[in-house]
Amino acid sequence: MAITRSGGSGFRRLCRFGSEFVFAAAFLAAVGWPGHPALAVQNTGTTLPTGTILYLRLDQPVSTVTTHLNAAITAHEVREVMVGESVVVPIGAVARGKVVKVIPSSNPANRAFVKMEFTSLEIPGQRPMALNGRVTQVENARETILADGTVQGVLQSELPSSLLNSGLGKLGKAHPEIAAELQKVTEGEDEQYGTTIQFRAGTDLQLTLAAPLAVSAFSKPAAAQQIPAVLATTLADLLQTAPQRAQTKDGKPGDPINLIVVGTEDEVKQAFTKAGWTVPAEKTTNSIWRTMQAVIGGGGYGEAPISQLYVFGRPEDLAFEKTLDTFQQRHHLRLWRSPVQTAGGRPIWLVAAVHDTGFDIRPGVVSHATSPHLDNERAKVGADLMATGSVAAEQLITRPNPLSRGFTGTGGAWETDGRLLVVDLK
Repeated sequence: MAITRSGGSGFRRLCRFGSEFVFAAAFLAAVGWPGHPALAVQNTGTTLPTGTILYLRLDQPVSTVTTHLNAAITAHEVREVMVGESVVVPIGAVARGKVVKVIPSSNPANRAFVKMEFTSLEIPGQRPMALNGRVTQVENARETILADGTVQGVLQSELPSSLLNSGLGKLGKAHPEIAAELQKVTEGEDEQYGTTIQFRAGTDLQLTLAAPLAVSAFSKPAAAQQIPAVLATTLADLLQTAPQRAQTKDGKPGDPINLIVVGTEDEVKQAFTKAGWTVPAEKTTNSIWRTMQAVIGGGGYGEAPISQLYVFGRPEDLAFEKTLDTFQQRHHLRLWRSPVQTAGGRPIWLVAAVHDTGFDIRPGVVSHATSPHLDNERAKVGADLMATGSVAAEQLITRPNPLSRGFTGTGGAWETDGRLLVVDLK
């Protein structure tokens, strides 16, 4: 309908009606109108681009010995996928798929292969959506991931456990006083496990999108994205004088402090246990030899002892680690209880977290090589704790004169944006 200005008062009434209608429509759009969903606010979500990483955790074991072809598998998201401040894929979203390739190792000279394919993603409150991606990493695994997402196993020749057992046997004959302990280390060894691909429930995977993923709505975050103001003030005071790095016993610079955890000792232990982290064993004859076996045999040892580092003039109060099927790769961290508490009397812990990625063996050095990307490990720890449901809030903060790069006590380089992740436990 054409409208001209010659309508006089009728035109003014129509304009006034139109402006009132626009105002009413804007108001209804802001508050929502159940009877007229077209006018309600719509959360349209977003599309994640190709290359986005989903962090999944297996809900059941996958093995080239016990898992059958086309067996159904599920995994759940353990790290929020964010776009800006919005959660696109929440913790707990379920990926479903099947095992599309299973090839056991028929002899020590043949490799095992397994391929997991996830084809749908379920987010609470939304319809299942098609998922197109490939596994690009199995966290802390000794296996290799091929370009199409197939997991390629190792050869027996790459795991010289027979050499280790022979050496331990000779050592036991030369030192009868420790022969019994050595027998505990070697008894029950499963040679088949040397070439079997065997991922337990709880194994962490990275799935990289091979096609865009359209998500219809944003989700609520699993925890508050800001810590309470009174806690922020307390931490600011603490960080004015708190050490930035741990030290070795002889005073050499150690791992940088990159997290702060707030909670009682029991709350900290419960949260890390729920997240699948374990407590390192004390150094004993048995634990040292189990570590040696893991090193030479190429297997995993989830309770391997760790060296001590010092903050506030004392070794760590607590320590945790997380590994899979090789001693070469593991997440580990140390916690020191600070002399400061929250206003409510809760302990505040300084944390140094690093990721072992291999061995560093050179003149004068026999140690783990660590990832230089400290911020990735910081995010890993925060995500693992948040996935347990034990976190009230997480926030990155900056301390005075933050560190940016440096070297470990054994000469390994590291870098960081200098921020600390504060994890306030429930």
